[in-house]
Amino acid sequence: MDAQPRILTWVDLPVDRPMPLIERRRVIGSHVMISRVELAPGFVVPTHSHPNEQMVCVLSGRAAFVLHEGTPGERRETLAAGQVLHLPPHAPHGCTALEPTVILDVFSPPSEKTGVDRA
Repeated sequence: MDAQPRILTWVDLPVDRPMPLIERRRVIGSHVMISRVELAPGFVVPTHSHPNEQMVCVLSGRAAFVLHEGTPGERRETLAAGQVLHLPPHAPHGCTALEPTVILDVFSPPSEKTGVDRA
C-alpha cells in the first residue's frame, strides 16, 4: 500500500541537538529529507562532505560557508535570508553562523546522519 499524505507542523516535531549551538527538526521521507535548523551565533560545523545532494535555504540570519576548503577551488561565501546554496554530492563544505540563523536543509537521498552528526 502507498504511503498516505501527512500534514506536519514544525513546532510539533521533536527537536534534536547533535552539536552545541544547533537545534534541528526533521521530516524524513523515502526519497528526501527536510530539516529546519536553528543555529546560534558561533556555531561551527567543520568542513565535511557526504554522498547526499543538499540545498541550504537561509530563512533568516547570516552564515559563512567554506566550499572546497584546501583545494585550488576553495571559496568562502556569506549567505543571508533569501539565498540558497546548492551542494552537489561529495562537495566539501563547512559553515559558521554569524548571527542567529534559521536554515531549511533539503537532502536527497535522506540520511539519518549529516555533517553535524559526524562532527
